[in-house]
Amino acid sequence: MHSGKLFELILKDIGFITGIELLGDTVYHYIAYIVLFIGFVYIIARYQASSLVKTRKLLHEKETAYEEITRQRQELENKNRSITDSIIYASYIQQSLLPSEDYFRNILPDSFIFFKPKDIVSGDFYWIARKKGKIFIVAADCTGHGVPGALMSMIGVELLNKIILDHGTVQPALILEILGRGIERTFHIDSDKKLLMKDGMDVGLCVINDEKRELQYSGAFLPMYLIRDNKLTEIKGERLTLGIGGDLSLKNTRLKINPGDIIYLFSDGYADQFGGPNDKKFMYRRFRHLLLTIHKFPLEEQKMILKDSIESWINGRDQVDDIMIIGIKP
Repeated sequence: MHSGKLFELILKDIGFITGIELLGDTVYHYIAYIVLFIGFVYIIARYQASSLVKTRKLLHEKETAYEEITRQRQELENKNRSITDSIIYASYIQQSLLPSEDYFRNILPDSFIFFKPKDIVSGDFYWIARKKGKIFIVAADCTGHGVPGALMSMIGVELLNKIILDHGTVQPALILEILGRGIERTFHIDSDKKLLMKDGMDVGLCVINDEKRELQYSGAFLPMYLIRDNKLTEIKGERLTLGIGGDLSLKNTRLKINPGDIIYLFSDGYADQFGGPNDKKFMYRRFRHLLLTIHKFPLEEQKMILKDSIESWINGRDQVDDIMIIGIKP
């Protein structure tokens, strides 16, 4: 036998060749596992890289959107600030047109004005003047509140100045009729005589004659309360609104003034305010009871009680309308 062949048989006989062959199979398996592992790692890496790219893209989009939202918010804040500044300036104009409490008390020393606009400017307004020995007191509630109501109130003040101070009209019902027609003319379209808008005002007008110790009242929707001898009497206004067209049939109510009388002119904002434990309106019944309870108190104290009562009633809720109450001991 060839010596080389004999050597191989000897190696096989002792198992060395078989070990080499088995070791070779295991190496191939390891190499396959390593290749599979590397491929798996590669796939994971590619997936994570792809996810990272998508995440970065999404993050960039969100950052861009956030920057746009921030820019728009800043723009809105600037516009809001500009609008608010304009409304505040408009409130100065409105305040300059309304009589101050000092001026009011110079004409009627025993009086108070509780004036609480819902917004910066108000659709409620009051007016007072002395002419031909008579004192004219107006409480008015324009349609709406805020800027539209304030613009309407300025028109009302200007018309009252012309009707009473310039033209010398003294009869309450006639004053209100002329006021209503004046508002209608203000909002007419000349071509077809239609109204530009259906907004108007509810008004209460009291005229006091000091010499004769009597008063006259005429109202468009707004009433007047008279408290005499611990009894409250309501002098109702006509069920119509000035400035929206239609019939303006108003009447005068004439009353003698007795010692101790007190009268109240007001808009509907106090009675219509929601609040209390059940979030209900304050209502006129409760309002009348409150006035009867406090009417003998000093006027300034009455004003503070009315203020505290409605603020307690609101208790953090939103104010729903402008509030105005005028108290007078004629």
